[in-house]
Amino acid sequence: MKYLPIYILILALLPNTELSAQETTLSLEEIYSRAKENYPLSKQRDLIRLSSDYTIENLRKGWWPQANLQGQASHQSDVTSLPIHLPGVDLPSVNKAQYRLVGEISQTIYDGGITRKQIQLSESSAIIATQQLEAELYQLRERINQLFFGILLTNQQLAQTDILRKDILSGIEKIYAAIENGTAIKSNEDVLKAELLKLDQRVIELKFTKKAFLDMLGLYLNQQLDENIALETPPPVLPVTTIARPELKLFDYQRKKLDLQHQIIDSRNKPKLSLFLQTGFGNPSPVNMLSNKISGFYIAGIRLNWSFSGFYTAKNEKTVLDISRRTIDVQQEQFLFNTTLSMQQQQSGINKWAQMIETDKNIIALRQSIKNTAAIQLENGLIHSSDYLREVNAEDQARQNMIIHQIQMLLTQYQYKTTTGN
Repeated sequence: MKYLPIYILILALLPNTELSAQETTLSLEEIYSRAKENYPLSKQRDLIRLSSDYTIENLRKGWWPQANLQGQASHQSDVTSLPIHLPGVDLPSVNKAQYRLVGEISQTIYDGGITRKQIQLSESSAIIATQQLEAELYQLRERINQLFFGILLTNQQLAQTDILRKDILSGIEKIYAAIENGTAIKSNEDVLKAELLKLDQRVIELKFTKKAFLDMLGLYLNQQLDENIALETPPPVLPVTTIARPELKLFDYQRKKLDLQHQIIDSRNKPKLSLFLQTGFGNPSPVNMLSNKISGFYIAGIRLNWSFSGFYTAKNEKTVLDISRRTIDVQQEQFLFNTTLSMQQQQSGINKWAQMIETDKNIIALRQSIKNTAAIQLENGLIHSSDYLREVNAEDQARQNMIIHQIQMLLTQYQYKTTTGN
């Protein structure tokens, strides 16, 4: 039986440092989700919920028994007396110095439905605030699209530099052989080597551009992204004409809030019923004005409260709400108009990039054929290295153009998807 060399066993047991340095492949949808959760604005979501919970709790306490305590001490210039005198009868009189301490407990039994409507209104306000937050967070997608596809573009351009490097190195090999055969001079080789150094500069520039994009994208994800992280190229998407943006839900929620405000106006003008119990002591007693001593008392009953002043302003208040509803309708109409306009512009861009890519394919095929012919001519000493380099760069430029057009089309497709909310 053969044993593996000890160094192979050691390598097998060591952690894969390359993989551990990288994260798993990140998709665009995953970046959307993580950026949304890590963006500082997302913290408002919990604050909105807490604020709504406390407001609703306070409104519900309006149905709890209400208690109050009232005390009073006074001295009057005169008091009520009986204007009669009976022989041998001492009629009671009330002291000019009076005081009382009264406590009351009341329990609402009907409030016209206003508390229930106010709770619904508070919930509606929280929903609107949350949806407004969702609409603002949705705007992150446009910024993330630019960064994400910018990284994909630099990745493709870096891959293209490898192809260009192989062509230049191939030319150097052919020139080297021609120099040895005496059919070429040393300067031809230097021209290609200089171009190789320029290519190294391009690689440096692309890597710094990619790092800048990764650093900015990492801020949205609240983490440092390694330059070797793999970003999953998303598939092409078919354009959908329906609009499903979070702003549309926001408009609907705002209309529902106006409906609740309409109902609150009606509830506010309905009668209110409550039970009450008053108890305490005083001199004179509130229930017996002829009592001239400290005495306790109680009064229990049902109370009706109906204010008619709200009817004077109800019509105007509802008119103001109707104006607000029409304002929301106009805002939604404007939003749909601008969104549709953006969709048309983006669809036009998609069509343009698609046609240019088809042209790019034909150009690349022709440029590749010309370059291959130039390589043969260079090898046979029929052309100079600068002539060969011109054809290599022409093919590289054609490939670079197609890379840009492909990424631009993919970016425009996902910008269209973001615009429609699908």
